[in-house]
Amino acid sequence: MPVATSADLEWADAIIFSIPTRFGNMPSQMKQFLDTQGGLWASGKTINKVVSGMTSAQNPHGGQEATLLSLYTSMMHWGAIIVSPGYTDEVLFGAGGNPYGTSVTVDQDGNMAEDVEEAVKHQAKRTVTVASWVKQGQQ
Repeated sequence: MPVATSADLEWADAIIFSIPTRFGNMPSQMKQFLDTQGGLWASGKTINKVVSGMTSAQNPHGGQEATLLSLYTSMMHWGAIIVSPGYTDEVLFGAGGNPYGTSVTVDQDGNMAEDVEEAVKHQAKRTVTVASWVKQGQQ
């Protein structure tokens, strides 16, 4: 599996982070990766970067929303444009109704409890659409 690098964050027009929930926060490994992006931030390469987040946890109230908010706090410092799904499509309610980003409950065997495929597709399409608007506005 490829590992994301600072170069990937720089060239991408949109970034969708999919991170597990650890005690209601992003995992320390993800936080460390974000913390190493100071060079990109200092050079203005994170300004207006279009971002969105998705997450999973072992139980339905495992802190998914808090995890996404912790991600978005870093993104606000970046000057990024956060594209959450909000309540922009009914498919979100079937996936648990998280307006911050698609979240799913995953059991110990890695099986997803909710059917989130359509919510993921909607959030991804919304993120790419906003990224295209931003890119067109920069030309």
